[in-house]
Amino acid sequence: MGQKVNPISFRLQVHKNWDSRWFSSKKDFANWLAEDIKIRELIEKKFASRPTINRIEIERSANLITVTIHTAKAGVVIGKGGAGVTELKGSIEKIASLPVRINIEEVKRPELAAKLVAENIARQLERRINFRRAMKMAAQNTMNAGAKGVRIQVAGRLNNAEMARREKIIEGSVPLHTLRADIDFHVARANCPGVGIVGVKVWIYKGERSDA
Repeated sequence: MGQKVNPISFRLQVHKNWDSRWFSSKKDFANWLAEDIKIRELIEKKFASRPTINRIEIERSANLITVTIHTAKAGVVIGKGGAGVTELKGSIEKIASLPVRINIEEVKRPELAAKLVAENIARQLERRINFRRAMKMAAQNTMNAGAKGVRIQVAGRLNNAEMARREKIIEGSVPLHTLRADIDFHVARANCPGVGIVGVKVWIYKGERSDA
């Protein structure tokens, strides 16, 4: 049996960090966890039409929840004159038990963000673009952006085939067992009409971390 481990959780405390950072008592833990999940779902749903959100970080202090949104298109999230952030803050505060502060951080190179690459491929598959072309273009753009290696895998009924199968493309090197290796990973789903769900996995190797 092959043992599969998420490359990000495998590197926690080495050089990766948790996306939710807080401590709580036993009685608050379940409520706070449910709040975090609802906040993430709300933000993802709001910007689901196009892949712009890379990471959502949530930090809790005694009297404040800080939500940091890492996005490829800051203007889309902020909105005209900051109206988008104000509306988003109001929606989150209806869910959250504490006042909310929202920070927006722009992702300089979206081609090096596994989540954005995976969701971009998934959206292309939903538009019936050939999976090999989508994978090849994404891999090429990632390598051109400065990645040391990229691995993309799609699985499902590809090209309307009767039988589900798995196809992958690898450029450069992706050392999954090296803890020093800075690897970004994400899984996305493409809801293809008439075919069902096609899964997309993306690993991006950005080089070794000296602080690991």
